[in-house]
Amino acid sequence: MVHPDLWHDDAVETRFIQPYQATKTYLCPGCNREIPPGLGHMVAVPHEAPDLRRHWHRGCWNGRKTRRPRN
Repeated sequence: MVHPDLWHDDAVETRFIQPYQATKTYLCPGCNREIPPGLGHMVAVPHEAPDLRRHWHRGCWNGRKTRRPRN
């Protein structure tokens, strides 16, 4: 599980991955569901731990402060 303190707005660099750029399947840490190829999504890279880069559904990223991660 990814520590929630890593995902504060000031602690990460984010960018939107366009659908044509999404060529792999990723697992979203917000909902533990797959992000399939061809689906636009967010990538978040913690400044202090770039090796912990994670790909998120846009809705999961936007709601991360108000929802608990799904197990």
